[in-house]
Amino acid sequence: MKKSVLLVIFICTYFLGSTQKNILPKHLTESEIQYMLSDKFEKPLSLTKNAPPGDVRIPAEWEEMQAVIITWQGFSSLLSQIVEALIEDVEVYIVCNNEAVVKNYLTNQGIDYEGKVSFYEISSNSIWVRDYGPNSAYLKETGELVWIDWIYNRPRYQDNAVPQNLGDILNIPVYSTNSAPEDLVNTGGNFMSDGMGYGFSSDLVLDENGLQNQFGISNHSEEDVDNIMKQYMGVESYVKMEALPYDLIHHIDMHMKIIDEETMIVGEYPEGVADGPQIEANIQYILDNFQTAYGRDFNIIRIPMPPENGSYPNTGGDYRTYANALIANKTIIVPTYEETYDTTALRIWEESMPGYEIKGINCNSIIPLSGALHCITKEVAADNPLTIQMKREDNWCADQSFTWEVLVESIPTINKAKIHYNIDEQGYEEKDLETTDGIQYSVDLGLFEIGTSIEYYVEFENDAGKNMTRPLPGEEGPRVTKIVDCISSTTDHFKETPTVFPNPASAITCIDLKRKYSVLKVELYNIIGEKVMTIQEGASAQKLFFDASNLQKGSYILRFETPNEIHNSKIIVK
Repeated sequence: MKKSVLLVIFICTYFLGSTQKNILPKHLTESEIQYMLSDKFEKPLSLTKNAPPGDVRIPAEWEEMQAVIITWQGFSSLLSQIVEALIEDVEVYIVCNNEAVVKNYLTNQGIDYEGKVSFYEISSNSIWVRDYGPNSAYLKETGELVWIDWIYNRPRYQDNAVPQNLGDILNIPVYSTNSAPEDLVNTGGNFMSDGMGYGFSSDLVLDENGLQNQFGISNHSEEDVDNIMKQYMGVESYVKMEALPYDLIHHIDMHMKIIDEETMIVGEYPEGVADGPQIEANIQYILDNFQTAYGRDFNIIRIPMPPENGSYPNTGGDYRTYANALIANKTIIVPTYEETYDTTALRIWEESMPGYEIKGINCNSIIPLSGALHCITKEVAADNPLTIQMKREDNWCADQSFTWEVLVESIPTINKAKIHYNIDEQGYEEKDLETTDGIQYSVDLGLFEIGTSIEYYVEFENDAGKNMTRPLPGEEGPRVTKIVDCISSTTDHFKETPTVFPNPASAITCIDLKRKYSVLKVELYNIIGEKVMTIQEGASAQKLFFDASNLQKGSYILRFETPNEIHNSKIIVK
């Protein structure tokens, strides 16, 4: 990947005009660059230095949250619109210099914030709380909510202290990557999680922690960065992509959004325009080298990157984006710019997230400073998490009984587990989900005719009284599966698609065929088409196993062959 020097990446000195002249942009200002070059510069430190005890899990943004943090630093009109859009679905924490001033502004805007907004008088430098705010995590053993705090990649010391100061007030433990050899610089806009062990960033994280870092921290290799992110963030596979040439801040939330375990919304430019070629190269890199936690390719949904007065970033236009949105429980706020382009983008969001309330908020005032809605908000994950993870089944073979599975994590015992399903819009029925271990739940709904449509969602409740559905909107936004004819389809469809886990693989690896086959051959090939091993030949069990520990790192192809069909699946060995 191309590496670039930090001080070259961020040179940009424009501001919005006299009314916003004291507002810090998301990128470094010229004065900040000069300060970092001087002998007066000191790396910004947090107050804590310890790592979290035991394993942690970083929740995905579509999971339940209890609050959204904003910092009241200019842009009062925009921030008040965010408050108004969110408060019916989630509490808003406002970090501000003067609580009375903010309350008065909200009142004058006609916003009923009582009981829905909490105010915290904590000093800050800028509005960009996404980058310096706390990262929610759960201790796996206890389910306790904790915060992970990185060293902020800006010389904005009040911003860098916000996580610890707010954590002290809220009594949330804060663990910081502050002390060598675990001193790590990172920024929230350049990190996303699938909630199942994947982390995504641009290679900015390597530049800012490597040999030429400007922060006075340890010189970390990529392996060092990966190890710190695993220890503090529970990241098992950390995907780093090439930084985009026209995105001054190199934050992935400016052009992509992970909306469920297997789906990404990705910004799209006209062919050959601005960052379009590099975005496409990065997505292809992901598809060629990584698979979801369910052993399948990521589903990519394209959304336009709109121009400003006909100009894109490569010809002087602002870096307008619809991907820089926030999912806050059942509400999604999406940046808007002008109706000509907004209509298409909002439709894509609505089709991608059925049942969610999609709210557009005009971001023309802030986008010249290299950020939008996701950049100025930060989620606080829910206490007492009840986590539901489920893969999509858009199609199901008519010759196979519809057997559906879901993974659940809850420290309090689950006392209710149901699937609600609606066959061909005849009305919802429900059925208990079964489990043997309290983690994996399943149900068999039987055989259905080709062409049948099944809407479904699941509902769980634990002994602490928490009740959750997935998808979160429940009946308003269920998953939909179509029953299809697999027997007479092309050889590309291998009945029920086998899944491989773990993927990436490193030791004993399981292939779940989803059924037994009377005749089946399974072979492993390397990327240049050479057969590495035969895993199975003849009648099969439902699950097969092979040892990947002696294989070289890289991409491989699993070839599944029956007398009538062939299916290939990618697997990564790390």
